[in-house]
Amino acid sequence: MRLFVASVLLFSPHVVAAQAQTSGSVPTGAATSDVRHLTFADAIEMALRYNLGAVESAESARAARGQRLQALSALLPQVGAGISYNREQLSSAALGFKASPTFPIPATIGPFGYGTIAATVSQPVLDIASIQRLRAAQTAEQAAALSHDDMLDLITLVVGNAYLQVIEAGSRIEATDAQVRNARALHDQAVDALEAGTSPKIDVTRTSVELHTEEFKLTVARNDMAIAKLNLARAIGLPLGQAFDLADRLPYADLDPRSLDDALQRTFGTRTDFRTAEQAVESAQHDVSAARAQHYPVLAVNGDYGGQGVNFGNLRKIFGVQASVNVPVFTSGRIESAVTQADAALRQRQAERENLRGQIDYDVRTALLNLQAAREQVLVARENVDLANESLARSQERFAAGVTDSVEVVQAQQSLSSANDQYISGTYSHNLAKLQLARALGAAHSSYSQYLAGHP
Repeated sequence: MRLFVASVLLFSPHVVAAQAQTSGSVPTGAATSDVRHLTFADAIEMALRYNLGAVESAESARAARGQRLQALSALLPQVGAGISYNREQLSSAALGFKASPTFPIPATIGPFGYGTIAATVSQPVLDIASIQRLRAAQTAEQAAALSHDDMLDLITLVVGNAYLQVIEAGSRIEATDAQVRNARALHDQAVDALEAGTSPKIDVTRTSVELHTEEFKLTVARNDMAIAKLNLARAIGLPLGQAFDLADRLPYADLDPRSLDDALQRTFGTRTDFRTAEQAVESAQHDVSAARAQHYPVLAVNGDYGGQGVNFGNLRKIFGVQASVNVPVFTSGRIESAVTQADAALRQRQAERENLRGQIDYDVRTALLNLQAAREQVLVARENVDLANESLARSQERFAAGVTDSVEVVQAQQSLSSANDQYISGTYSHNLAKLQLARALGAAHSSYSQYLAGHP
């Protein structure tokens, strides 16, 4: 059950694309010799600052802002200033002058020099295509900001899962260590019985095998714990080599979710990834309008004002004003191809939005199903643990009294180990399903801990 829930949660199509980002981070600071006590809130806060996905999505949002400013600059005045000095000597023949007996013209003119100081201004008066590009860039900037918020939610989900995995690994160590103690006590009891002549050697062999099996399981559990902590530290940007433990245990807490209809009605207004998809469609629509607007005339005004003279101390005022209208008459299919490409991109964004709508519906339904299944798993596992503990206690009493052999006790221990494992997996799956539900409903990353506590 645990593996199924994790696979549904962490390997959905829209989550897989971000796995490489959210699993990495930018480690910050130097490790200290103290053991850091990491709460769930601390882990989320660090991840939102140092996780690679958060860093890159924030920079993508900044890049989108730069693209919007670039599109805006195409509609604003462009002002420049310059200073130059020219020294020339020209051929009169190259300029079209011919000498005659009446008007003798020298073969060369100059050398002469002149200086120029001038300011230039250009201003588009009417450029519909640039206006539409600005609108597209503005919408793309809004989409990038929403995408950043969605990435923060996804990071919270991934880091929350990593935190739960460390808790699960720790619980599994505690349960396995208890099994090791029980197996060692049973083995010691079998050895004492053998020495007293009340038990055969086969009981010692069985209990020894069981003890070594539980010790191996404990070694595996500790290794899993170490790897789970490394994964968590990697995702939140802890200093390299920093020792830490978890301050929160996040025990089982039931969650009464809203109805399916209420959940679906709320989700489409709160899921930032869906709002991002809608903004992407709107931006693509503006791109189509911008491509079509290339058919329209472009009106612009250019001018310059300054001084010119033989030197900078003897300048004469000069100026020029130019108004232009550029009408595209024949573009050899350039505009039509741009419209075709923009329209194709629009259709892609629309298809992606509708696919995401279906994915969100699937996410909500799956989250509610997983939550219900995990709740039932915990309840059943809790009863099994109680029964297994009672069965083990009775088996140990019968073995101590010489009524039964070690086989019954070993089987009872294995039943208890299996029941504990089911309960640990059920608790993990239930907490993970609550995170999944929070993600499916579009909860802000600051609200995930409320879902874990059972109070969304």
